[in-house]
Amino acid sequence: MLDAFFSTTEGMFALDLALSMMAGFLIGAERESRSKDAGISTHILVICGSMLFTFLSRIVDPLSTSRIAAQIVTGIGFLVAGLIMKEGGSVKNLTTAASIWFSSAIGMAFGFGYHAVGIIAAFMCVLIPRIPHITKSGNEWKYRV
Repeated sequence: MLDAFFSTTEGMFALDLALSMMAGFLIGAERESRSKDAGISTHILVICGSMLFTFLSRIVDPLSTSRIAAQIVTGIGFLVAGLIMKEGGSVKNLTTAASIWFSSAIGMAFGFGYHAVGIIAAFMCVLIPRIPHITKSGNEWKYRV
């Protein structure tokens, strides 16, 4: 009886959803550890939403999956543009916006069935903000994490 409800498609969806939630949690936890605005819930929802749109696109219209993928890129781009703020001579939330945009791509990778690509990209999204930054103070260059 369970086989009638839980087909291969639903099994793949469950795997994609689990991977999406794991990736969103890891990326969101990294952002929260740095006291950034978009954290665990935001990243899980963005990755899972992108995965769901992509997954359904692949199942419902396998000959035209790029249509919905293009709309995801545009929609998330619009969403993250609202996060970026300019205060005086500095720009705020640029990395947070980029992490959400990148998270959407990770969700699309899972939705298209590229699990290894999504997992590798998720780990990169966690590691990239931890790369030391180079700043110049007066005549001196400094590294900061």
